Amino acid sequence: MFLNVVISAVVGAFFGYYGSSLIEPAVESGNTFIRKQISQSQVFKEEEVVIDVAKKSSPAVVSIIATKDLVIFQQRRGSIFDDFCSDPFFRQFFRPAECATPQPQTPKTQRQQVSAGSGFVVSSDGLVVTNKHVVDVDKADFTVITKDGKKYSAKILAKDPMHDFAVLKISGGKFPTLNLGDSDKLQIGQTVIAIGNALGEFSNTVSRGVISGLSRSIVASSGSSSERLEQLIQTDAAINPGNSGGPLLNLNGEVIGINTAIAQGAQNIGFAIPVNQIKEAIANKTLILEERK
Repeated sequence: MFLNVVISAVVGAFFGYYGSSLIEPAVESGNTFIRKQISQSQVFKEEEVVIDVAKKSSPAVVSIIATKDLVIFQQRRGSIFDDFCSDPFFRQFFRPAECATPQPQTPKTQRQQVSAGSGFVVSSDGLVVTNKHVVDVDKADFTVITKDGKKYSAKILAKDPMHDFAVLKISGGKFPTLNLGDSDKLQIGQTVIAIGNALGEFSNTVSRGVISGLSRSIVASSGSSSERLEQLIQTDAAINPGNSGGPLLNLNGEVIGINTAIAQGAQNIGFAIPVNQIKEAIANKTLILEERK
């Protein structure tokens, strides 16, 4: 019996690799074995669905850039005599001007990018959902960049006090939007798609994976602060720094989670906030407002 199972698995792997069909391992049901076959056409159909979801959803996924004025110091131009002027013996051979006391540096400010994240549009008039930690940057200005490269100044409307979730507002034309799904119906093993500004550099990056776990609890750290997040979705879809705030989608193209954290030192262990935690707040606009000062 054991030998038959091993042979079946090897033969299944061979045919699965070379193309006639994909054969799952035998499953015992009572005294019989059932072999379920998945045709290549089914596999190709799912691939087409993923491509279609990525194509239709990407225009509603945005990059969020934070910029602020940072103090910088201009470096004093060096002198060929600098190495000698500090030595009392050599100093007697140089004129005072050549060993003049350096003038104090005058601090200046320069506008610089300090962080980058992702978000997605949920209303055609420009409501953008993202993570709270993406916009938790003191005295920063935020710019939303759409897939076509257009830039919009963004205002923070609200930050959820309980979840890592915030809403921005941009002004402009009629924006493409994403629909919100039902995260209570998720199943482990279900195919999901993540889209976001990976590493703050590669906008609208698409990755595919499955739901690896449900109802996870983690302590997420961002800078000097940390926050405990509950009931998260775990996925092996590649999520990188910069993906925070981007959507996790099902094969219907619906948002079922907001990508929010990764497990450091792990291989493709990421977490997303279930969309049902924030769907009611988005629909009813009942978030606690934190108007920017």
